[in-house]
Amino acid sequence: MADYLVIVESPAKAKTIEKYLGKKFQVKASMGHVRDLPKSQMGVDVEHDFEPRYITIRGKGPVLKELKQAAKKAKKVYLAADPDREGEAIAWHLANSLELDQSDDLRVVFNEITKDAVKESFKNPRKIDMDLVDAQQARRILDRLVGYNISPILWKKVKKGLSAGRVQSVALRLIIDREKEINNFKPEEYWTIDGNFKKGKKSFQANFYGLNGKKKKLSNADDVKEVMTQIKGKTFDVIDVTKKERLRNPAAPFTTSSLQQEAARKLNFRTRKTMMLAQQLYEGIPLGRQGTVGLITYMRTDSTRISDTATAESNAFIKENYGNEFARNHKRKDKNQKGSQDAHEAIRPTSVLRTPQDMKEYLSRDQLRLYKLIWERFVASQMTPAVLDTMRVDLNNNGVTFRANGSKVKFAGFMKVYVESNDDNKEEKENILPDLEKGDKVNYETLEQRQHFTQPPPRYTEARLVKTLEEIGIGRPSTYSPTLDTIQRRNYVSLTNKRFMPTELGEIVNELIEEYFPEILDVSFTANMESELDEVEHGQMKWVRVIDEFYKSFEPNVERADKEMEKIEIKDEPAGIDCDVCGAPMVYKMGKYGKFLACSRFPDCRNTKPIVKEIGVTCPKCKKGHVIERKSKKKRIFYGCDRYPECDYVSWDKPVERPCPKCKEHALVEKKLKKGIQVQCTNCDYKEETQK
Repeated sequence: MADYLVIVESPAKAKTIEKYLGKKFQVKASMGHVRDLPKSQMGVDVEHDFEPRYITIRGKGPVLKELKQAAKKAKKVYLAADPDREGEAIAWHLANSLELDQSDDLRVVFNEITKDAVKESFKNPRKIDMDLVDAQQARRILDRLVGYNISPILWKKVKKGLSAGRVQSVALRLIIDREKEINNFKPEEYWTIDGNFKKGKKSFQANFYGLNGKKKKLSNADDVKEVMTQIKGKTFDVIDVTKKERLRNPAAPFTTSSLQQEAARKLNFRTRKTMMLAQQLYEGIPLGRQGTVGLITYMRTDSTRISDTATAESNAFIKENYGNEFARNHKRKDKNQKGSQDAHEAIRPTSVLRTPQDMKEYLSRDQLRLYKLIWERFVASQMTPAVLDTMRVDLNNNGVTFRANGSKVKFAGFMKVYVESNDDNKEEKENILPDLEKGDKVNYETLEQRQHFTQPPPRYTEARLVKTLEEIGIGRPSTYSPTLDTIQRRNYVSLTNKRFMPTELGEIVNELIEEYFPEILDVSFTANMESELDEVEHGQMKWVRVIDEFYKSFEPNVERADKEMEKIEIKDEPAGIDCDVCGAPMVYKMGKYGKFLACSRFPDCRNTKPIVKEIGVTCPKCKKGHVIERKSKKKRIFYGCDRYPECDYVSWDKPVERPCPKCKEHALVEKKLKKGIQVQCTNCDYKEETQK
């Protein structure tokens, strides 16, 4: 019989740490929270200091019963939930449910699930930190007050199933505001002149810079004509050469936000998938004879701090595998994001010695890709800066100046392992210029005049939206992924080509909240609320005061909205086709998962159909049906025959309405590549030029 009982959230975590603690310890999982506010009612006593009423979560009765029986038999119970506010709250709820003595040192926390970290944490148990619990409790009660007051009004005035929340409402507003910017955007014309120059046998590019010693913007064709008229002959003089050495520093190790962003850019992972895989890597992976080991540190963090032990280990690894010149001689100091709690380290491998190559046989494809990203980012962050030789050359012909910029890597430094991407997936490429000196003469081969128009700001991708929320101080590491999930599940936004677009429903809800609950959408108000929750966590503010100050201004708005908000009827749009069951006109209706086709005689006729988007291509398999765009359960677009199930043709790639010119029979499809779209044959090696 075990002497000590340890309770964690998940079976995977329990399995990993049980083998580190020995036979005297029994480790059980609570399967997350065991208590919460009731779903059927507010569960918050507004009249008595917002006292919450917690109940056992439905279905958790048997789990609690098992934990109580084990707790009675144990000499001592340890609560080892995750090392954050939510983990602290889970520990507190367990202590209450199991009637444990909270003056005792019950709580153990570890930032990584490794033998040393787990054993060390049990040498230093502590009391439950009520400041952390209160901060989580305040967030939960705030969200309940907002959701359970606004949502019923939206149900009554708009339609059932809608919801509103502090963070999700701000996220929705950002997406809608961006859409307004795009719709109101007026493109401006501008031109460029790109020159292809040659010195000896070496060609290089330079672009128009200015006229008569001053920088000039080319706004129209007349400006271009003026420049071209002024150029005399093909020879340009090299009038200035500037050579510099530039240092490029590595990116800091991952926080939750930067991991979600980089996984989206480099691996094409949704935030939800990234966090699911990171949780698996944190809780433990079976490594053959080594047993189950946690491969990364805790993945909900906004800190870039690294422990001295991890720094020393990585330093030795870099020296051994890459050379002394690649290892930092001092510990890097990264400035944390404003509002960062700095409760944990950055996300890093628990041991840099477990290389992605060594872990390959134990991990799934996606687990390995994410682990490799985390490992490489961490190793690179501990390496020396890259050294780049940069060169700027100004060329002149009769007062017309062209400028060429070049760079080449002199010393790779951290770039030997990893280079951070950006929101536009543009890679910084070397541009090596020929050896030019002031006074040299070069000739141009071509001068290409191009007309351009300024582009509107891009729609938010998941990565870009997470970055924006973090920059303005909205939400915390644990909230980004569920927030993006919620606004999609409520059908407030759709994800088209990996970019968020507001739906009609989303715009209606946003407009109503903006009119009646302006503070909910006020970015500075919501960011300030996050700061106050941080103050609660650090014991600098009482949670009741935070909620009371919010509720004083919020309650009158609820009463006003309930009285004054007019009922909005979302009218059905005529679809222009008749019902194939009763012959009545079909209409577009708004459902839980978006728009669909339904008979206008509902409920007398219950005929419904999904909205089908034809792409104008005959089915390449049966030659009778038409290819239509469909969506998988995970909302991924694919293509199939409209005669399904008679014809089972499906394709992830968009078919093209012409056969392959090489093998004559098989279909061509549009393959999405990083550089653009390429038409390829599904059978032979035929490929066409990539279109951007």
